[in-house]
Amino acid sequence: MAEYHEGDVPKGPSLFRRLIIFIFKGGFYFVALSILLVGFFAIIPVPITATMLMDENGVTKSWRSLDEISPNLVRAVIAAEDSKFCSHNGFDTEAIEKAIENNRKGKKLRGGSTISQQTAKNVFLWQNGGYVRKGLEAWFTMLIEFIWPKSRIIEVYLNVAETGIGTYGAEAGAQRYFNKSADNLSKSEAARIAAALPAPKKRAVNGASGFTRRYGNSISSRISIVKRDGLDSCIYK
Repeated sequence: MAEYHEGDVPKGPSLFRRLIIFIFKGGFYFVALSILLVGFFAIIPVPITATMLMDENGVTKSWRSLDEISPNLVRAVIAAEDSKFCSHNGFDTEAIEKAIENNRKGKKLRGGSTISQQTAKNVFLWQNGGYVRKGLEAWFTMLIEFIWPKSRIIEVYLNVAETGIGTYGAEAGAQRYFNKSADNLSKSEAARIAAALPAPKKRAVNGASGFTRRYGNSISSRISIVKRDGLDSCIYK
């Protein structure tokens, strides 16, 4: 039987072992919490996002279910943002490869984000942030694609996307620019909102000119193509 001498200190787990345990516990809690949040928001409207909380211009928003949003706007954002929305698993590999190539050549930085990726970022994360945020974005994108139907993804996207300065969601944007509900947007009105989505603080919806106006006209003409070619088949049966 070993003798205990005064001054002896029982040895606990090593620092490395404690670090490994901490990392595993942290990872477990993060995964569990993220799955819980994604499952929760599969049913409950998203009340607030980090982007909204950090917006110095305040927040104007009004949640609307998908059947209260004009199909014109749904098709407009598919035409403008992600024509493969109904067929990909959250990531458009071809678009990502093109973005990497453009960025490698030193051209103006362009992203390859899908609607699913943008939804994951807007709901669970923050704007900017580099590779760490991109990694988290990929994780949440996989989760929402696995847990939510496509119709829920685009419903959430159209309710949390910034549609103007201090303005969030389809309903708030429709009221701000056209004094009407989101379910009554025409093709041209929906296209103008979609054209401004990538840079809502810089691109005008009303009185747009130059590139934004041409882009809006292009989106408007493609809305019928989205319907004709069934690019919205995961939303409208």
